Amino acid sequence: MNKYDFDKVIDRRGTSAIKYEWLDGMFGRHDVSPLWIADLDFAVCPDIVNGLRRRFDHPILGYYACPDSYWDAVSGWLAHRHGMTVGREDMTFIPGVVKGIGYCVNYFTQPGDKIVIQPPVYHPFRLVIEGNNRQVVENPLIFDGTNYKMDLVHLARVVAAERPKLMILCNPHNPIGLQWDRDTLAAVAKICREGGVTVISDEIHGDLMLYGRRHIPFIESSDDARAVGIMLGAPSKTFNIPGLVSSWMIIKNPDLRKKFYHWLEVNEFSAPMMISVMGAEEAYRHGERWLDEMLAYVEGNLEFACDYVERNVPGVKIVRPEASFLVWVDFRELHLCQKELMDMLLDKAHIAVNDGTMFGQQGAGFARLNIGCPRSVLAEALEHIRVAVEAVCPCASKS
Repeated sequence: MNKYDFDKVIDRRGTSAIKYEWLDGMFGRHDVSPLWIADLDFAVCPDIVNGLRRRFDHPILGYYACPDSYWDAVSGWLAHRHGMTVGREDMTFIPGVVKGIGYCVNYFTQPGDKIVIQPPVYHPFRLVIEGNNRQVVENPLIFDGTNYKMDLVHLARVVAAERPKLMILCNPHNPIGLQWDRDTLAAVAKICREGGVTVISDEIHGDLMLYGRRHIPFIESSDDARAVGIMLGAPSKTFNIPGLVSSWMIIKNPDLRKKFYHWLEVNEFSAPMMISVMGAEEAYRHGERWLDEMLAYVEGNLEFACDYVERNVPGVKIVRPEASFLVWVDFRELHLCQKELMDMLLDKAHIAVNDGTMFGQQGAGFARLNIGCPRSVLAEALEHIRVAVEAVCPCASKS
């Protein structure tokens, strides 16, 4: 019997939630259903909230010493959930995965250096690179109309010709939700080690594997990966606590790790905040049942969405994810330009979703939809999409 209620619709307005507060700035209107940014519309596991409440019952909030129990919770979770063995010396705290990527970019590269990404991919990768005056080098994914895969031949050519210093890997991949297999990850590691490229692996969605799949951490894929890999992860997406800004970094190679971790420490970039540490520890120690029930609910949402779209919205396809609550939706058969597509979704369907081209030009004809919401909210959004498609593309309607 389920313990948690994911069907409950919770009003988040007035809580400074980006999902709502940024609607006017991002989409030009606020009277739409926000299914864009990657947080969940589910109540957080009560153990996390209750743990924080207990601490805030104490009247003094002084300088905070991160306890050993936090690191034990992180390493214990990784061992239990992903079969990883992680020593305390391998780990450090970071205040957010994107910030961690930014630290790596600034420490390991110089202005003008080249960094590889694999579009369509999480857009802050490009923003961090270009915002720090580095150059993006693309190794686009290959799409066959159903599935994506890496172009390893092209990656090897890019590494040889462009001599990049870093590669930013997304594992599982956002926005597609694809968990890279061990052979692919090992091949990336071999290419990058031979080319002198350090690999930053964003694994923030690694706990969100669907249908019993196992996450494969990049640094666990081979000796080459352990030599060149920097793993970034967090409980934020997993337990719907991104507002606590709690993340961690793991580097197995001491030659890669020691000076970098020292640089983070002396600049206090890796100094943990009390609320971040406490929320994460409560999550890792007490949140597993909540997570398992949430993933089962998201799987139900995914099945509902795929079935509904297949039966009711011709010309639209969902690229089935293997992980996470984000869905990559293919609208290309509607033959709309990207502006027409996004205008249809916003102004006709009244939903706010992520424009596929946000993730690179390879996202033209696509949009990213967040299904981490009560099923009633998802059902209403899908019905609005159906009506909008029939209005804009009547030839796509089922007779």
